[in-house]
Order: sequence, then C-alpha cells, then structure tokens
Amino acid sequence: MRKLDQTIAKIQPLCTRSMEEARRRQNSLTKPKGSLGRLEELSVILAGIQRTPSPVIRDKVILTMAGDHGVVDEGVTLYPREVTVQQVLNFLRGGGGVNVLARHVGARVVLVDMGVAHDFEPAEGLQIRKVAKGTANMLRGPAMTREQAVRSLEEGIAAVEEEAAKGMDILGTGEMGIGNTTPSTAIACAVTGVPVPLATGRGAGLTDEGMKRKIAVIEQALEFHKPDPKDGLDLLSRVGGFEIGGIAGAILGAASLGIPVAVDGYISTAGAVIAYLLCPEAKKYMICSHKSVEVGHEHMLRFLDADPLLDLDMRLGEGTGAALAISIAEASAKILAEMATFESAGVSGPLEPGGRTDGE
Repeated sequence: MRKLDQTIAKIQPLCTRSMEEARRRQNSLTKPKGSLGRLEELSVILAGIQRTPSPVIRDKVILTMAGDHGVVDEGVTLYPREVTVQQVLNFLRGGGGVNVLARHVGARVVLVDMGVAHDFEPAEGLQIRKVAKGTANMLRGPAMTREQAVRSLEEGIAAVEEEAAKGMDILGTGEMGIGNTTPSTAIACAVTGVPVPLATGRGAGLTDEGMKRKIAVIEQALEFHKPDPKDGLDLLSRVGGFEIGGIAGAILGAASLGIPVAVDGYISTAGAVIAYLLCPEAKKYMICSHKSVEVGHEHMLRFLDADPLLDLDMRLGEGTGAALAISIAEASAKILAEMATFESAGVSGPLEPGGRTDGE
C-alpha cells in the first residue's frame, strides 16, 4: 500500500467525547454562554482534533511550499519565475511577511522546495523535496504525470512527519510560486463550475491585457484537459502545481496525526480542495484562516462550506493568514484552559426558572 493510502486510512473522525467535555467546560466559564462566539466553537473543534478536552497550542509550524509553473511561459503573471528562488532565499533569511508574522505568533517557518527551478544548497529551515524543476505548461499538456502528483502529495506528508517529530501542535500552510494563481483558479473553476472570468483575479497585479490572456489560458487548459472534478489526483496532475500537491499532502499528513491545520489563502485553499477530494474527513481538521481578495477564493470556500476566521483584504500568501489564524486558535485554547468557572471563582451563575442560580 502506498504512503498516500496509508495516511488517508489513518484519518479518524473527530473525538465527540472530547468535544462534549470541552463544550461543557466552555458553558461553565465565567461569561454568558456563547459570548465568545467562534472562539468557543474553535476550542471545541481543537478538542475533537487533538482528542482531549484540554487542547494545547504550543509548538506552531508554518510549512511554506515552493514550486515553479510552466504556464508562466504564457504570460499569465507580472513577475518573472526567478522571483520564486529570490523569495525562498529571502524567507530563509527571515525577511518575508510570513517570517514577521510567524515571529509575532511564535511559530517556526520551514520552507519546502517542492518544485523550484533551482538547486538550493542545504540550509537551516529548508526541506528539499523537489518533484521536478517546475511543472510542465498546462496549456500544452498535463502539468505533471499522475505519478508526480502522488509523489507531491507524499512529499507533503513526509514534510509534516519530519516537523511533527520535532514537536507540532498546529500546522499552518503557506506557499511561494510565481504563476500559482493560474492553476489555483483552474482548480476552483473545475470543482465549482464557476465561469473562468468570474473566478480570475489579477494575482500580483496584472494589467487588463494580462488579465485577458490569463483568462484565455485557463479556459483553454480546462477545455483541453477536462479534468475530473471529483478526482483529486486527476485534477492535480492536469492543472495543478507541485506546491499545491505538497499543501494537500501536508493537510492529509497532519490530519492523520491528529494535528489541526490553519489553511492560508487562495493557493493553500486549492491544496485543501485536493485534500478534501481525496479524503472528505480531512476537512474537519482544517481551520480556514482568512478570505483572500482573490475572487476565486470565495468560490472554493463555498465549495468546502468553510467560514474563514478573518477578512483583512489580504492576498500575499506565504502563510501570512495562517500565522494570524494560529494566534486565534491558541487564544481559543487558552480561554478554555485558563478562564475560571463560575464554581471555582465563586461567581453566581445564570438564574434558572424560579430564581435559582445554575448549579444550586
């Protein structure tokens, strides 16, 4: 049995007993029931994922997957592909937006070379798991072979396993790859049926002429490949990216280990869609961090029936939104663990019918 199938087989439903106990404790804390809104529900979900009524968020990791894309040759992006290499080196020096926000929330950033068109020297904070030096041009043929798609997923799983061995209570996903909004939009349109013009954004700032070209490329690629929207491997291999496969694998790997996943923005959500298609149960382990400005993101969030925690008009990627979501997840766990109950604080609970306080 291949590693991908073994990993999927390990993904369990959330622990209902832990969730019930966590919910009971939330309802006994010194506050009106439900007054902390989604923080309360998030803590209950964390309890179910970690299979304990007292979830802990201490060791935080953001995996930023990097890969290049052959479709860049079609003029679908404003920046040259060399920027992928330059930005990975910037991240390794600690100078990226994801590095700043990761330091802010106390997370470590690990770069994963899934398919950059460059040979990196070994470095601290870098995993080299290159499937190939960039995908093929999806307008001319499949972005990758089915075997490469499986490998990208399994390398994503292995990346999580390597970092989990060092300690990981929550995973944040991130990415770097010039041109990667094009495959992400293709995935979004394939699974939702939304017309390409209604799901295509400007990425890193395309001109009007560039937008027309990008829309045409995605439409032609989808018409050429006709990917199966219910087959995650078919979709990934025909119009995906190595970093998208790596993110999907990382989500599956984390879920198999009982680790919650803060999913970043547009490209990370494309990976989340692939993971969901391969294993619907994995969706319960996902915390969608924010709603990106990229218009296709909203369609994918609807497809996943996901309600993001934040809406800050962000579209940087890298794992920046995931870092902020990790902070919120940690806050929710601390509320559950550290806030006093009515009983322990000697505070009167809400009145029951007849004037008695709850618990009398």
